[in-house]
Amino acid sequence: MMQIIPAIDIIGGQCVRLTEGDFAQQKTYASNPVEVAKQFADAGLTRLHLVDLDGARARKPQNLAVLEAIASQTNLIIDFGGGIQSEEAIQQAFNAGANQITAGSIAVREPDLVQNWLETFGPDKIIIGADFRDNFISINAWAEQSTISLPDFIQQYLQAAAKTFICTDVSKDGKLQGPATQTYAQLVKTFPGASFIASGGVTTIQDVEELGAAGLTGVIIGKAIYEGTISLADLKRFVC
Repeated sequence: MMQIIPAIDIIGGQCVRLTEGDFAQQKTYASNPVEVAKQFADAGLTRLHLVDLDGARARKPQNLAVLEAIASQTNLIIDFGGGIQSEEAIQQAFNAGANQITAGSIAVREPDLVQNWLETFGPDKIIIGADFRDNFISINAWAEQSTISLPDFIQQYLQAAAKTFICTDVSKDGKLQGPATQTYAQLVKTFPGASFIASGGVTTIQDVEELGAAGLTGVIIGKAIYEGTISLADLKRFVC
């Protein structure tokens, strides 16, 4: 069954959401991310996508205390991203309770380094973040467009033994206008050995059902939960 992965994005210790990754389009939903995480756990969800947006800007983790609090007060399986630029930062995240880390822009800028991480920590611990717009990879907090196509990027990392990819359609993230289901379905068809987690634009339970039918391993849901277009009760039937 497809994994349901709620998202918590952190700025200044608070639970926020951005639109298209734009820090100027920020909305705060809760002052205590730990309580939000507990609500997810109480609803039967088992995973969490935790993003340190302060860390992404500082290029080193800034909210490890939040990670540690969530990890110690819930049993959620946490993948952590934001500011992961070094092996030291990875170790800090694991020490604070992360089960996996997500390598985003650095996977584009420094592929040799991230390939070393895959060898050191193993592909079960390192998720590759494939943020894209118009089928090309986006980098630097989505402010820049690279010349690398999404399929080429996936192929590159599959050859480096990566297994799991979080694919975020930047143009849809935070807009509640539906996900890029066709793009994800094509990736699943092209790369049957990879695990793809869809992110960006998920708005309704029908979106979730369609992503499951397309063969996605998981789906990250953020704003739809906070805005109430998908309720935690709606998601219970997807929980194993």
